[in-house]
Amino acid sequence: MAMRGGEVTLTTILVSLFLSATTTEGQLVVGYYNKICPQVESIVRDEVTKAVRFNAGVAAGLLRLHFHDCFVRGCDASVLIDSVSGNTAEKAASPNLSLRGFEVIDKAKLRLEAVCKRNVSCADILAFAARDSVALAGGLSYAVPAGRRDGRISRASETTDLPPSNLTLPQLIQFFARKGLSQDDMITLSGAHTIGRSHCSSFSKRLYNYNSTVKQDPSMEKNYANQLKQACPSNNPSPVVPLDPRSPNTFDSIYYNNVVANRGLLKTDVALLSSSASAARVKQYVANPNLFLRNFVRSMVKMGQVGVLTGRNGEIRLNCRKIN
Repeated sequence: MAMRGGEVTLTTILVSLFLSATTTEGQLVVGYYNKICPQVESIVRDEVTKAVRFNAGVAAGLLRLHFHDCFVRGCDASVLIDSVSGNTAEKAASPNLSLRGFEVIDKAKLRLEAVCKRNVSCADILAFAARDSVALAGGLSYAVPAGRRDGRISRASETTDLPPSNLTLPQLIQFFARKGLSQDDMITLSGAHTIGRSHCSSFSKRLYNYNSTVKQDPSMEKNYANQLKQACPSNNPSPVVPLDPRSPNTFDSIYYNNVVANRGLLKTDVALLSSSASAARVKQYVANPNLFLRNFVRSMVKMGQVGVLTGRNGEIRLNCRKIN
């Protein structure tokens, strides 16, 4: 875990986060695997650590993988399932074609099946991996309530539940509300854009074809727009650029500084300034980075409980890519 000057003591933070995580929802439990597979979190952390050391961008990939999983059918690892004859799975849908990190989950699952056969769900592995990714990138670690079971259905047609990158603030609020997440959760989880990258196709309209009156989005800071045009020629939507060019692989609050400076990359980033309440929260995170880091943990734990399968529902997959 990264240490930062001026924080309250590390012990205080971890105790606070642990207590908040254990009291969120009764259906998932912190320490769920303590008796049936005590190695689970260390094995997942080891695989994530190795992957992030090799490629720092994998941290953002695993975090995004968890987000895309939870927004479609809940946090049931349905995003990990491969397509088969007669069914096109979620991962084959357009919003998911750029997802990465699947091989990290596969490696963790293979090791866990060797020591704790049929005990650890792919959904829980994904939740642990997202947490470890945040911590390895410089954010806070936190206790993950577990006990999820894996879904048996994965349909590309259901990825319409994923919020596109061109939504307005009211539309964003609505998308998150459908999952039981508040406007504040939405603003806080948007901070995940402090790491990772985006294809030029996700924002090129802001550079070249904004509307019938102007070609370039007038809200975008001009120097930033010029930098993006160099990286993203109008005839090539394939290149990728960092969501946060100032610290692309560090989990911090700089994303919000970028938004306030009119250097938000996606339309959904800019949308956070479109109401006084949301803009006030953005500016609060600029002024108090540690508040963002703590609140991100709260919202991640909450998101990780969306639509979970527990008890006798679902299954424990032997292979995360296919149902048993």
